[in-house]
Formats: sequence, C-alpha cells, structure tokens
Amino acid sequence: MHQIVGGSSFNATMDHTVADPATTSKCTSCKLSEDFSNYWTASIYFQSPENGTFKRVPQMANGRLNRTLLEQDGGITVYYMQPFSGTNKKTTVMPAGFRMLTGDPTARAKTPGNLNICHRCLAKADRLMGGSGAPCASGDTAEFPNKPCPGGIRATVIFPSCWDGKNLDSPDHKSHVAYGPGGALAGDKCPSTHPVRIPQVMYEIMYDTSGFADPKYYTGGKQPLVYSFGDTTGYGAHGDYLFGWKDGALDKAMDSLGKECFSETCPVLELQSGDAAIACTKEQQAKEDVGTSTWLKELPGGVMVE
Repeated sequence: MHQIVGGSSFNATMDHTVADPATTSKCTSCKLSEDFSNYWTASIYFQSPENGTFKRVPQMANGRLNRTLLEQDGGITVYYMQPFSGTNKKTTVMPAGFRMLTGDPTARAKTPGNLNICHRCLAKADRLMGGSGAPCASGDTAEFPNKPCPGGIRATVIFPSCWDGKNLDSPDHKSHVAYGPGGALAGDKCPSTHPVRIPQVMYEIMYDTSGFADPKYYTGGKQPLVYSFGDTTGYGAHGDYLFGWKDGALDKAMDSLGKECFSETCPVLELQSGDAAIACTKEQQAKEDVGTSTWLKELPGGVMVE
C-alpha cells in the first residue's frame, strides 16, 4: 500500500524505459502543472494493541514558513535542490525515463543508508511548521518515534544527487546514482563513478498521528505503528521516483534557484489550483479495503507484520 503522487499515467505495470509521464499523463496531482513525475512512498498503519487490527494513518498537509497549512489536502512536499556549498552549483536535469529508489524496505536495523531517511515526531505546537531545524537533524530518528506524536510525524526521504550519466535505471534502482561525499545533503562534489550532479530530490511526507497519540500505546519500549510492507521498526522506510517534467520546465526552475525560485515560490513555473491537483485521481486497481475508514484484520495485500 503506497501513496502515489504526480502524473496520471502511473500504472501498476509500466515500463519506465518507454513511459514518459510528461506526454502520456492527462493531469497531475502536483500543484506545479508542468510536473508529471511520479513520487511514491509507503503508507503507515496503526495496529491496535488490544485486538491487533489495523487502521490507516491519514496523511496531511504540510506547513508553510508563515505558519499556515498548504491549501487543501496533502501529505507530501517535494523539493529540488542545488548544492548548499561549493563553487560548482550547476546541475544536470535528469532525462525522460530516469528512475531511482532510496532506502531499503527489508531493513530492520540502523544502517548507513538510514542516515538519508528519518522521522520527526511533532508536538501539537509544531503542527503548522513541520518542526524546525535541518532535515534529519539530531532529534530525528531512522526508526519510528518511541513516544506519542500529537502534531504528526514528518518523514524525510533524501535521494542521491550524483548520477553515472548513462543509465536511466539499474537492476536495484540504486546503482546508477550515488550520494556525494559528506552526507545526504551534499555539496558540489560527486564521486568519479557518478560524476554528473543532478538536482537533489527530497520528500517530506506528513502523517497525521494525532488520533493515535495516547501514551498508553507507547509503553515498555513498544510503539503501535507499522509500515504497509510489514515493518514495525521504521528502518525500512524508502521512496521511489520517476522523472516526468515537461521539456525544459525543471531546467528553468533550477537555473532560477536563489533568484526567482526560492522555497515556496517559483514564478517561472506554472501553478494549478489545489482543487485541480486534488481532482487528478486514478481508480483503485487492486480492489480491496485499505483501512481508510474501517479497521482491517490484516494489512492490505495480506502483508505479514515482521
């Protein structure tokens, strides 16, 4: 069970080598109307300590810098960034068909890769800002928070920023990209094996845990949350990405970063209304109850809890 955002051409079976969301999508659920890329992340479920049934944790709108919520419904904010330091801030925009994955859904313990993905437990007062501080700061955790989060959980997924310049994908969806030296949010350097600096993609996924924040659920070192692929630790969090910008749109935005495009505003790109974005939906293809309004005896797809 995943949340999929972006171009409507996304399908349960699609060949990324021939799929071009920018030309085959009829609409996009992104507010930037030229972005038909697909972004997908796993859902979180609450497992009742009383009877073991599951309820999907809703996703929610992110907060703006001025302490107001983004319009309409929401649940994921996507960033495209240049290096924060160094002299070479030029990036090469990915070509059509480019895909990557970061994180490991099989991980159940802390690994070096976990440094690029984290969870931030929000107090009720943090709800309108999503918390403060750099992404994946010292107060964030690779695992699920071990305390109630009445303001929600903000999960951050930071993708690699270096590419081999040749392959649109690789068998593990990872080997054709790499992180630069110095951590997830790298500077302008890239390893010789992956010399092409691409825009750094980062997700912030907002989960509304306010209805599951009773302290009684967090006792004896236990917590009640589980990812939709059966992970009760949170270490298996991951993100998928398929490029789908219209020709030249992302290049224009990256060239304007720090000038016209900064943080929440980018006038060189076209915006659509929140209503238009939310109206871009697809019919559920796997016909089953996913626990949005009901309690489930098992996770969607019969996934086992590990």
